[in-house]
Amino acid sequence: MADAPLHYQILLVEDSPSLATVYQEYLRAGPYQIRHAHCIADALKFADQAMPDGVLLDLRLPDGDGMSVLRALRGRDPDLPVVVMTAHGSVSLAVEAMQAGASDFLVKPFAPERLTVTVANVMERAALRRQVAVLAAGAPRQGFASFIGAAPAMQAVYRILENAAASRATVFVTGESGTGKELAAEAVHGISPRKAGPFIAINCAAIPKDLIESEIFGHVRGAFTGAVADRIGAARAADGGTLFLDEICEMDLALQGKLLRFIQTGTFQPVGSGKTLQTDVRFVCATNRDPLEEVRAGRFREDLYYRLHVIPVPLPPLRERGDDVLALAEAFLVKSAAEEGKRFQRFDAEARAVLMRHTWPGNVRELENAIRTAVVLHDGEVVSAAMLPATVREGGAKPMPAPPPPLEPEVVKPAPPPAPVEPRAVESTKRIRPLADTEREAIEEAVRLCGGNIAKAAAFLGISPSTLYRKQESWRRR
Repeated sequence: MADAPLHYQILLVEDSPSLATVYQEYLRAGPYQIRHAHCIADALKFADQAMPDGVLLDLRLPDGDGMSVLRALRGRDPDLPVVVMTAHGSVSLAVEAMQAGASDFLVKPFAPERLTVTVANVMERAALRRQVAVLAAGAPRQGFASFIGAAPAMQAVYRILENAAASRATVFVTGESGTGKELAAEAVHGISPRKAGPFIAINCAAIPKDLIESEIFGHVRGAFTGAVADRIGAARAADGGTLFLDEICEMDLALQGKLLRFIQTGTFQPVGSGKTLQTDVRFVCATNRDPLEEVRAGRFREDLYYRLHVIPVPLPPLRERGDDVLALAEAFLVKSAAEEGKRFQRFDAEARAVLMRHTWPGNVRELENAIRTAVVLHDGEVVSAAMLPATVREGGAKPMPAPPPPLEPEVVKPAPPPAPVEPRAVESTKRIRPLADTEREAIEEAVRLCGGNIAKAAAFLGISPSTLYRKQESWRRR
């Protein structure tokens, strides 16, 4: 069953400002956002802007009969919950309103508890009716676990993840960078019988080749330089839970053999130890490459491929998910605005068009970074197209130039001996510093000038925050 919204939008139609204030105070503690209209014209104008989730309607209004509002709004949404309010001597009018489709009625004056209970009941009944209608119509899911989106390609992903979670079979997630491969792994773990156990993630591309065996299997003191104490690895830490191996195709061939034995037997040896340990782990793997092509190229063991590639889960790129782009952007906007203390609530029409036009080569991660950048560098209630990063406004990454035509073969002549280097030239080259050092200094200075705000520093440097984080992590590992 779908979760209830955090807030219901309630339209209060009441011509008395003092009574409107009292009713809003009665409902203040509930999950409601109230908009007050003092007449029929205002009520219909507000409804044109955004249909409410529910209506509190006074039947005596200065510019006409409240019944006209009831009929107009119920004509637009037959399931719209409407609670009518009427004076003590007009119960017959309330009965007429109920016959016209009102959900309930209140006779003025009424106690605070009467109002809150009545509104809560009609909103709950309306929510249940909507959920039943969705289930009856077989409507697509708007999301799954931490995923957001209702695209047909994502419906297939949700079904595979849901069915795979109940088994012990290894799940192999493929997709471009930024499509949410770790979210898929977390979803499998989160709804599986192992959800109470640990979820341990290892990024095989982010760990140096000579350290990844220790990261997975652990090591004993003295196993190598710097091993000053015993350390348990991810294999043991994930006992009873799920081990997620991201970018599995980046793993060294020698280590692939040890991983295959671990998967087959459930046993392993920490680096530097002759003791065999056993653990109970469910495997989920992911890669942004074509794993079968890696097998053909000799970079990935065929026997390991068939051991891991049991339940394949291909994640679609964002450019193939249609309106999911806007659903994700709105979710990221709410999240970023809350974290940054900004007022943003929505995108204007031009910004929405720009978001839909962009091809998103960096997928969901690029979209989240773009929204974060707009929120950090601007403020207001509406995000305009001008606030979005230039790479998004201009249509994203430029196409790669076509490769040059093949050159005619030519005879290779021996290179002439190098000219003797003048002492002055040797001295000049000492002033040339490695590019990596210059880049690091520029990034650290930008972060310092932005008060440690990584997102803001990345925006000024013209790179994504995730790139900046990765560079900082690589410097810490040196």
